[in-house]
Amino acid sequence: MTDRQGGRPHPPWNRPVHPPLQPLLRRLAFAAFALSCLAIAGHAFAYLYQGWNPRNPFHVGFATAGWPVPAHFFAAGLALVLAPVQYLSGLRRRWPRLHRASGWLYVAAVLIGGVSGLLLAPRAQGGPANAFNFALLSLLWLAFTGLAIRHAIAGRLEAHRRWMLRSIALTFAAVTLRVYLGLGIAVLGLPFDTAYLAAAWLCWPVNLLVCEWLLRGPLRSAAGRPPAFRPAAA
Repeated sequence: MTDRQGGRPHPPWNRPVHPPLQPLLRRLAFAAFALSCLAIAGHAFAYLYQGWNPRNPFHVGFATAGWPVPAHFFAAGLALVLAPVQYLSGLRRRWPRLHRASGWLYVAAVLIGGVSGLLLAPRAQGGPANAFNFALLSLLWLAFTGLAIRHAIAGRLEAHRRWMLRSIALTFAAVTLRVYLGLGIAVLGLPFDTAYLAAAWLCWPVNLLVCEWLLRGPLRSAAGRPPAFRPAAA
């Protein structure tokens, strides 16, 4: 497809989609995002009530970790539950106080989840490579969320929106980690340790790359063009 005026091709994010399909595709994408967040959050909450299994390497590694284990699973699960809420522009317009409360609750969940993640990183399955990976992920998660709040307090809502989306992309790494792990084991036939190492190093960088592409395309709000999803500002 080309631009009518200059004959230039449309960028991928600006290629026309049949109008009736746009709302449907957006709803389906959001539903998939929200349901996957809720599913992994439920898994995190359920993990807190599992019995200890000495044959499970994660159970063994977490056995002596203390409070960071339940803190991380609960806080990260809560952040996953709240992440889809940040896309609901109707919540911001109709119930701004509820939106602000959920936004601050998300920030608290990231703070607890990020700090506990840093403490758990040295015990990560996969050795030093994954320890460094999860420590870096925790630091970026805290930093991006902090930048989002800083811009919101200063009234720079567009900058806040962009940094909050990056924070949510890192929150969503809990979902993509399990997707890549399952693909590595079930489809590629990789050993667990190899698949887990690859999944850990793919889950959040790929999310950030997709997020940056979306911010330059479907989620761009320049020139009065509404984004495909409208996350509510905190």
